[in-house]
Amino acid sequence: MSQPVGLGTLTWQPALTRPELLAAPVKTALESGVIDADQVFVTEIDPELADTAAFCEAYQSPLETSANCVVVAGRRAEVQTTAACLVLATERADVNKTVRKHLGVRKLSFASMDDAVSDSGMEYGGITPIGLPDGWPILVDTAVTGQPWIVIGSGVRGSKLAVPGSLAAKLPGAEVLRIAL
Repeated sequence: MSQPVGLGTLTWQPALTRPELLAAPVKTALESGVIDADQVFVTEIDPELADTAAFCEAYQSPLETSANCVVVAGRRAEVQTTAACLVLATERADVNKTVRKHLGVRKLSFASMDDAVSDSGMEYGGITPIGLPDGWPILVDTAVTGQPWIVIGSGVRGSKLAVPGSLAAKLPGAEVLRIAL
């Protein structure tokens, strides 16, 4: 696989050559072969610039190539459902209608920071769809899969991953549908 292009002033390396830049669940997922690790690249960034807008500005990375992973939690009767939504940074996930209906839950909200961090094993602001717990649906917006490359979290705030947009559809638990407003 070729190196990522068009993602700003960053230097990308194959992710598994820099395991110290990956959260433990991300490293485990890449090593296990659940997705093609040869298509996953990592770059080190200033952790203070991990939030999407600051990252894009500082590293001249186009906003339309960044994708945000948000964790949602819903309930129907006594059944709790946790899921992740992956949408381009230029859009917002339609959590109240599309995502809620797709998951079949009565109430849905963004997961609390504490729950998202403890349940995923990743840092807040760095949560990525790679390496999420088994059983979590990963709802991938169709616009994400159409991008040649996307920039996503690495599980830690001090780095980012670059992957082909189409790779998001191949993640365990991934479901591709239009979830953006």
